[in-house]
Amino acid sequence: MRTISRIALLATALAVATPGVAQDTAPTPRPEVEITGVIATATPRTGAVTGFPIPRYVSLKAGEANARRGPSRSHRIDWVFQRRNMPMMVVAEYGHWRRVVDRDGAGGWMHYSLLSGVRTAIVESDMLQMHQRPDPASPVRAQAELGVVARLEECNGEWCRISTGGHWGWVPVSALWGVEPGEIVD
Repeated sequence: MRTISRIALLATALAVATPGVAQDTAPTPRPEVEITGVIATATPRTGAVTGFPIPRYVSLKAGEANARRGPSRSHRIDWVFQRRNMPMMVVAEYGHWRRVVDRDGAGGWMHYSLLSGVRTAIVESDMLQMHQRPDPASPVRAQAELGVVARLEECNGEWCRISTGGHWGWVPVSALWGVEPGEIVD
């Protein structure tokens, strides 16, 4: 197994994923959609199992989640994600399995019980200012460091209200991974 680790700073330090493909195996195949960071560029479709849009964002429910080469427990584990609440993009469905990728394109097939519909996002810019209102001229309530995982409270298409480490504020959608420009989250 490979191991990936990242540090998300602010209120807590969190470890990310444990990558680990043996030297003698091929890398994890890429999903059917182009991961460009913009869901709108992918061909919109719905999952055959859930009827929900694909691709879509979810978060990790578990503190440790195996991403497998294929949609069953008999497939080898390519990645072990170790960061609860980390946002993931679902790009395919098969039975009780979901093909997911993280912001770096790493992923695999995960059992649906390891995923949650609770929306989270990763801060993509360092010392991101969290504003009182969705307006860059409004007072700054807090700052979030690069890599912080925050809960999405609401998004109006251009701004999202996030909360992390007991702090909340409005940030531009462009500063987050886990939500698309123009997306409305209630």
